[in-house]
Amino acid sequence: MAGLYLHIPFCKRVCAYCDFYKSADLRPMKAVVEAMHDELRREAGFLPAEQLRTIYFGGGTPSLLPPEELEEFIAHAAELFDCTVLEECTVEANPDDLTPDYLRRLARTRVDRLSIGVQSFDDGELRLMNRRHTADAARKAVRQAQEAGFGNVTVDLIFGVPGFGAATLARNLRETVALGVQHVSAYHLTVEPQTAFGRRMAQGRFSPVTEETSEEEFLTVHRTLRDAGFEHYEVSNYALPGRRAIHNSSYWSGDPYLGIGPAAHSFDGECRRWAVADIGRYLAGGDRYESERLTERDRYNETVMTALRTAEGLDTKAIGRRFGPARLETLLDAARPWLDAGDATLRDGRLAIPAERFLLSDAVIAALVWECSGSVMIKYFYEFANIDHSAVPLQVKHLPVDRRYEPNYQKSDKI
Repeated sequence: MAGLYLHIPFCKRVCAYCDFYKSADLRPMKAVVEAMHDELRREAGFLPAEQLRTIYFGGGTPSLLPPEELEEFIAHAAELFDCTVLEECTVEANPDDLTPDYLRRLARTRVDRLSIGVQSFDDGELRLMNRRHTADAARKAVRQAQEAGFGNVTVDLIFGVPGFGAATLARNLRETVALGVQHVSAYHLTVEPQTAFGRRMAQGRFSPVTEETSEEEFLTVHRTLRDAGFEHYEVSNYALPGRRAIHNSSYWSGDPYLGIGPAAHSFDGECRRWAVADIGRYLAGGDRYESERLTERDRYNETVMTALRTAEGLDTKAIGRRFGPARLETLLDAARPWLDAGDATLRDGRLAIPAERFLLSDAVIAALVWECSGSVMIKYFYEFANIDHSAVPLQVKHLPVDRRYEPNYQKSDKI
């Protein structure tokens, strides 16, 4: 089964940390929506004979579209794919957009999961990040979504924000738990060069938190949400039992997906493809895509990297079957120091990093990947999935990356 990702690349305001592809000029939005329907029609064959398991509206800010237009995309997908097994349909939303009227209309669509970009319940922290909502608006948005009938709500939080310490984070977590949401994505702030924070840092006016603070805040998030009944199932993601994000989990397990819209990525199991990160060029049509076919080494490295970000870890028996006994032996030899130190476990053939040690995932992954030309060839996973990588755990960004995939990259999909 496969996933469908629709990238709505528009925002009313650009957040200070965000390097996801977006535009604050809303004038082309209608033309982009029409072009996305055309692209969906033309590119449906990228996923031949696939059943759609999930649909995900990401951005940008998908909640800038009226609910009726979101439903038109879902209906269009149902004409092109078998959606009889559709398990999840998610819309990312800004709290300000979730008015009672908007939510009533959205509840009449096939959207059944809301991802609300709260980021913080502290007004000062929100102002620093240039978010357009207030803490009170965020609280109201979550409650009103629940009152409108949405029983699967996820909240995004950002920690590791300079100038806001343990007390602010603790309050953010308490409020999140008290709201009774089913899922939390908690990301460490990452300062990217082409963002407002990045420009301030280059001028010496902004500095990231220390590694010690990163570790302390990561463990605070982990322990608080774990004690509240959430499963820490991926480095940045926590879910109540049975409420994992199905769409984003499919990225980590290597399932195929079709991305529609400017800068959206697609994967058919062998080839990755991404659309141009430019609205003007996207609307002009023509050759919108770049692509690459994964090598054996690419597949191995991505399998190791994505699996070790999850609670289930890496199926070593599958590695042996897919990549051969010699590669498996090399993997286990490289893992031995981490196993001896207790920073990794090997049980029933699964190599995993304990959730409270996820902050070490970069070092473990770097030790286990298949080296190439003297450097580790890890293509940072968020750059291939349709996930925002502007606010992900800081240590993961420090992995050595093949430079073909780094400095001018415009977007990643969040969770």
